[in-house]
Amino acid sequence: MLLYRLSKRFISPSEFTALAIATTFPLGRSVFELAKRRKLDPISLIVLLAIAANAIAVLFGGSPRLLLVRESLFTGAFGVACLGSLLLPRPLMFYIGAHFLASGDSLKRRRYRISWALPEVRFTSRLITSVWGVVFVGEFAIHLVFIFRLPVAWVLVLSPVLLGGLTVVTIVWTFFCAKRARERALPKVDALMVEQRMREQQDNDAR
Repeated sequence: MLLYRLSKRFISPSEFTALAIATTFPLGRSVFELAKRRKLDPISLIVLLAIAANAIAVLFGGSPRLLLVRESLFTGAFGVACLGSLLLPRPLMFYIGAHFLASGDSLKRRRYRISWALPEVRFTSRLITSVWGVVFVGEFAIHLVFIFRLPVAWVLVLSPVLLGGLTVVTIVWTFFCAKRARERALPKVDALMVEQRMREQQDNDAR
């Protein structure tokens, strides 16, 4: 959000101008990743989602309570994106996991992709995505209750505690859940890697 703040201070106080400028870096990075690797960087897409959510919130005006809604709109949008991705062949957290665990190593990326063949990996990936979706949608719903039921001063105190606490707990749970799943899956992934190499060797010999 550095571009957003700098543009508001030095270029234009307009929210739309600042948001348009702020999208240039993540959008450019996403285009570069798509052109170079033929895939989208999930982190850049999350940044774009946050900016888009903020841009939509601008349309609703600038009253104190609506400004408070804007502060939590991204978490709601991210939660909806997680839950919506469960309808896709692979959920959102599978791609985010690939970005953090295997983005810098071709062998790790291959192992990570192959791991999707395991039922326990698919279950864990969808479980983690579901939990993040429910937690963030739930946080947004509770935040809305705070905004329209409590004084603004109380909302400013409680909201960071709510979001920070839920996020930390969810991250810790995700780490241990993924760690257990990875420990169980690694031997099976190694076996799948061997089988795939043997099939590739057979295909090469057949040619």
